[in-house]
Amino acid sequence: MGRHSLPDDAATGSTGEGRGSARRRTVALATALVLAVAGGTAIAVQRGLLTFSHSCAASAVRLDLVASPDVAPAVKAVADRARKEKITSDGSCMDVRVTARDSSKVAASFTSGAKPDFSVWIADASLWVDRAKDASGSASVVTAGHVADSPVALAAVPTAAKSLGWPQRTYTWAELTEAAAQDGKVRLGAADPAHSAAGLLALSSIGKSAAGRGPDGSTQTAALAKLLSQRVSDSDGQVAGTLARDGSAAETGNAHRNQAAVLSEQAAFAYNASHGAGQGLRLFYPKDGAAQLDYPYTMVREAGMSTDESRAAMRFLTLLGDPESVRVLAGQGFRTPGRPAAGPVASAAGGSSPQPYASATADPPSAQELQDTLGMWTITVQSARLTTEVDASGSMAATVPGSGGRSRMEVTKASLLQALAQFTPEDEIGLWDFSTHLDGSRDYRRLVPTARLGDPAAGGRTQRDRLSAAFAALQPVPGGATGLFDTTLAAYKEATSTYARGKFNAVVLLTDGANEDPGSISRADLVTQLQKLTDPSKPVPLIAIAVGPDADKDEVQQIAKATGGAGYQVNDPADIQAVILQAIMALGQAQHRG
Repeated sequence: MGRHSLPDDAATGSTGEGRGSARRRTVALATALVLAVAGGTAIAVQRGLLTFSHSCAASAVRLDLVASPDVAPAVKAVADRARKEKITSDGSCMDVRVTARDSSKVAASFTSGAKPDFSVWIADASLWVDRAKDASGSASVVTAGHVADSPVALAAVPTAAKSLGWPQRTYTWAELTEAAAQDGKVRLGAADPAHSAAGLLALSSIGKSAAGRGPDGSTQTAALAKLLSQRVSDSDGQVAGTLARDGSAAETGNAHRNQAAVLSEQAAFAYNASHGAGQGLRLFYPKDGAAQLDYPYTMVREAGMSTDESRAAMRFLTLLGDPESVRVLAGQGFRTPGRPAAGPVASAAGGSSPQPYASATADPPSAQELQDTLGMWTITVQSARLTTEVDASGSMAATVPGSGGRSRMEVTKASLLQALAQFTPEDEIGLWDFSTHLDGSRDYRRLVPTARLGDPAAGGRTQRDRLSAAFAALQPVPGGATGLFDTTLAAYKEATSTYARGKFNAVVLLTDGANEDPGSISRADLVTQLQKLTDPSKPVPLIAIAVGPDADKDEVQQIAKATGGAGYQVNDPADIQAVILQAIMALGQAQHRG
């Protein structure tokens, strides 16, 4: 083959123009960004105008690229073609070294502070790039385009697909997962949403779909997440291997084998390619839209790319979008960004009309929606044991601006009830309130003891019902001050003495002011005693939330830090639910790493 060189700014074909997504920048814009980062420009060399030595390996521009394991073989094939055909960037050959690396691990590596050993990253989803940006600052990575797409769907082995009405029966996400899980009819698996974009996007889609069905949507989603957590795989690469390998009774009846799983279309395509005729998966595409893996092509500034490397990276992106590369990607089950769905790819993956494999995909979930979903998942998988302390001082009667005249306590109660819906019957939650001298000389009252939400309570109710009623009945104490320190110590002593192994144990403290009890222990004494009570082998972090502009954020942060917990401030009590989920997610993951 002859040598080829194209102007770098002629890159087209892999940007996904026309999608209406802010993430899909044009390659021309991305090129300008990359050139600005590199600090230089170059004159594109027209094809065939330069001559080279017998081998251009010595002078080739090297690019170290890491890619999600599913797309890495196709990217490597394109890199091999570039090397074989001596395709050039500005007259220099390109030596692109492709390494398969899990996207969640790459995103996590940005928190270490170490210099990346790669200059280009192709994750399976933009959510990992967003997480890397959050960890290292938005100046560290620039997404220049997208190399492929693959919608997330539900794959089923033939017998299970038939029982669900494939292909004629279509479902929303909520309907589909509910039908699959109903009465244990279909054993349903997924990859861990904490490490899998497909798993997280699907769970977020299920939650959004369920929310549209009524006020019980959050509870239904949490219940489904609980079910999934019992059959979860560590990674996307493992989940397909949990499916029944054939239609024999030994396989379909094996309790350890799944009959359906959340998979990308490409993963189903690869599975079907390796199985015999009639044993392939059937894909259900939710009619309310399938979230997509979008394979962003990301330049990593921290790697210290030179001008030549930056331009070579853009040239390789162009190459990934040319017709031959598109055929390579399609041959491995990927869709082309910004183009109509390829019927042969969907068919080979198990899609069939009237399944809506060619319809518009769902808008990608926001960062906040993904965070909320991951927080809910963390709670669901681990289960939680929480003692909740709510400030009932007189200042909780203050009106919250923009709330329609509602008080801090009213908005706080509504947010707590929303948070309660995220927990499952296995979670344990209790409630205290506090002010000053609420119970004789004590500043606090134990309103509901900490117990499983599914446990029976008096009158045919459950612990969840009892808590809901107690939350709804919370009222500010007229003239009451904030008895913060004694309450915090008492609740923490009880939580550490009743520690439940195998659960996420924590004390959740909500206050809108600083300690106002002159007869209580001092802040310094409280911190000292909390530190003495803390046991790393039985962690009970304090999640302290300062509510409103008058709360002392520094105080709650100092108190929480003494327990290995975290302090937060919210000006709007409506944000309490999200903060609790965020804190449990962050602290739970920190405990797992520890």
